[in-house]
Amino acid sequence: DIPVTDELQTIAIDYTSGTTGQPKGVMYTHRGAYLNALSVTLQTEITRRSVYLWSLPMFHCNGWCFTWGVPGVGAASVCMRAVDPQHMRRLILEEGVTHFSGAPIVLQMLASLPDAEGFRFEVPLKVNTGGAPPSPTLLQTMQRMNVHVTHLYGLTETYGPNTLCEVQDEWQALPVEQYAQRVSRQGVTHLLGGTTAVLDEQDRPLPADGTSMGEVCMHGNTVMKGYYRDEAATARVFRNGWFHSGDLGVTHPDGYIELKDRAKDIIISGGENISTIEVENTLAAHPDIAEAAVVSCPDERWGEVPVAFVGLKEGRSLSEQAVIDFCREHIAHYKCPKAVMFEVLPRTSTGKVQKFALRERMWAGQAERIRGH
Repeated sequence: DIPVTDELQTIAIDYTSGTTGQPKGVMYTHRGAYLNALSVTLQTEITRRSVYLWSLPMFHCNGWCFTWGVPGVGAASVCMRAVDPQHMRRLILEEGVTHFSGAPIVLQMLASLPDAEGFRFEVPLKVNTGGAPPSPTLLQTMQRMNVHVTHLYGLTETYGPNTLCEVQDEWQALPVEQYAQRVSRQGVTHLLGGTTAVLDEQDRPLPADGTSMGEVCMHGNTVMKGYYRDEAATARVFRNGWFHSGDLGVTHPDGYIELKDRAKDIIISGGENISTIEVENTLAAHPDIAEAAVVSCPDERWGEVPVAFVGLKEGRSLSEQAVIDFCREHIAHYKCPKAVMFEVLPRTSTGKVQKFALRERMWAGQAERIRGH
């Protein structure tokens, strides 16, 4: 044993995945890691009889602190070198896996296997997803496959999961689409985390009306000690006793937070705010689309407009106009993408889409053809 003389000593330095800029070293304390490990293990119902599949990288927020929590309760770990959906499904069946965690892209990979439409796990599988909001369409698919998804939300700066969407029993009676919408919300602060709130520009709590949008902020046990050797960056995110996440959201009357977008990702087109998450969820509902990312593009008339990058399911094909027309059937026309690019989306090592790279392309002179739309 190595004695801990100060529970606020740094136990690890975890680097952000760089989805919005240069990665920063996040200092974790013994106290924060211990409490978050207890929280995620308890609230995702992992026990000594559980079998946990490591589809989530252990290097990412120390595996959302499951690296400590899973062996802490005596559960079994099943490890794999990389996420291959066929191999992953085989391990789940052969090893009796009960739990795994990962970004929505991991769930999408399982849902995109050739025989996935008719496949259903005989034993219920509990899955924790986070890193990006899962679309209601993906959640519906998982429910059909007997995969029960818990939506977690947090950042590297909060030791990974900070809130979870605790599924209420009465939600089970809702129509599938309404159930998926509830489950896709970010939920409530976990047991030992502290406080999470949606605040206005003066750091005052906004009303829980489901419409008043502000920044999601946290304080408490499981917020980082600070950025390693970067006092200026630390000062920028800690203000008035709150850690400022840079995420925008609303609080619903039942107390559940719903993430709307990253502050940097909101598109302001002709004075109207466009949530890229809303547009991405609309695109994900198309039966031929596997994944989508929406970013801003400069526009002389509107200032900026939305542009979609789309990955199609294997063997499927779509035209740009078909995608735009589909969006127009489901959301306001001004929110619809003005152009669509079909390609594989760039991702970080943890599976998050690098939207900043796509945005930089649009703002670096590669948007001429969009101006003609």
